[in-house]
Amino acid sequence: MIKEFRLPDLGEGLTESEILSWKVAVGDTVSLNQVIAEVETAKAVVELPSPFAGVIKELHEQPGTIVEVGKPIVTFEVPDDAGAAPSEDAPAVAALTAAATAPAPTAAANVPTPPATGSLAPASKREPNLVGYGAVVESSGRPTRRLRNLTVMGEKVGSENLDTGTTPAERPRSTPPVRKLAKDLGVDLAQVVGTGPGGLISRDDVRNFVGGGDLPAAAHHLSAVPDRAAGEPSGSGQQERETRTPIKGVRKFTAAAMVASAFTAPHVTEFLTVDVTPTMDLMARLKASHAFTGYKLTPLTIVAKAVLVALRRNPSLNSRWDEASQEIVQFNYVNLGIAAATPRGLTVPNIKDADALSLTGLSEALTALTESARAGKTTPAELSGGTISITNIGVFGIDAGTPILNPGEAAILAVGAVRNMPWEYQGEVALRQVMTLSLSFDHRLVDGEQASRFLADVGAILAEPGMVLTMV
Repeated sequence: MIKEFRLPDLGEGLTESEILSWKVAVGDTVSLNQVIAEVETAKAVVELPSPFAGVIKELHEQPGTIVEVGKPIVTFEVPDDAGAAPSEDAPAVAALTAAATAPAPTAAANVPTPPATGSLAPASKREPNLVGYGAVVESSGRPTRRLRNLTVMGEKVGSENLDTGTTPAERPRSTPPVRKLAKDLGVDLAQVVGTGPGGLISRDDVRNFVGGGDLPAAAHHLSAVPDRAAGEPSGSGQQERETRTPIKGVRKFTAAAMVASAFTAPHVTEFLTVDVTPTMDLMARLKASHAFTGYKLTPLTIVAKAVLVALRRNPSLNSRWDEASQEIVQFNYVNLGIAAATPRGLTVPNIKDADALSLTGLSEALTALTESARAGKTTPAELSGGTISITNIGVFGIDAGTPILNPGEAAILAVGAVRNMPWEYQGEVALRQVMTLSLSFDHRLVDGEQASRFLADVGAILAEPGMVLTMV
């Protein structure tokens, strides 16, 4: 039998993903949970597992294509009994995708099926589905004449008669990005026929409408731009005066998150310059010791440990503002975020329960996190749930800055470069190794006194590592 696999929501309501590469080709035989593609969401690069064991019949999208959630991306030919539930020893599909293996999703896909309309199918009849969404529900055949609301991206767009499947038209069904594109092109969505699941209007529908009829004024303006790749020389042999790069993927998500953070949380930044010569001396001794053989020890490792110790004395910086419940949520654990610059943009993966790690354990976790981020292999789970973050601007030779909070966190610490500078030491001027720390915090959650005490504690540990003994 033929089975279509539709692009699932890869986490937190994302509406689209880019196909980076296919790991299979037409005609290949694949097993359940075998990685078939690499896709990039707004947060990370994700390996997409196969929901079926069978033969690849068609790949619907080419690498580099941005695909909306719910659109078919691959067609399988599977044995007639492939719907049987997998055995207990079959590998689990990564818990990061939605039920994309079911029949074409409709706008009401998020509405739970009433118990009266169906029951769980026998195990031998269940469709294989991705973790977290339960077995497919089969209809009992009994008609249901109640109306249910239809929603797209959280917006009500009509109601559907569950018996007939008809939908009274209140407004054209489309997602916010499609409506934005239509507005930019001057297109009335009421005139566009949607070809997506349940009549959903896609970007291609809008573009095809523009291309097949009279161009609106905005579209005329856009079509006047020469159709050349960014940076491609013009006919005169000169390079273009502008280079345009599409805003998508990680960079698009980061931009939206930073704007939301900057205009939601009242940011305050404090600075502290510290003589870290004793810390650098300690690092040299630790690297030479047998206990740290094979571990990568950097100033960031020591700063991270100092932050974790200081949080025990200043827990208000490890909290978040819950607007919905009007509560301050203080965490009794630390998921330590580390800002990482990658070719695809800035990401902030976090080390889960970092406060429970030893210095060697923290070193291992930082190394693994950095390598994963640079390779573009950071998982959505590693990018969510952070409680406080560190950004190491010192690796770029920068001394200080005013970092923007990672959304949902109360504080972020920027670590500056370690520089040899003339410094007062024991009543004289000496050449010392100096670092500047920049702490931004949410003033709704953290008072100036609390932030200052936290920053002073971190500085005290870096200025004299033995001070940890007085803090734990």
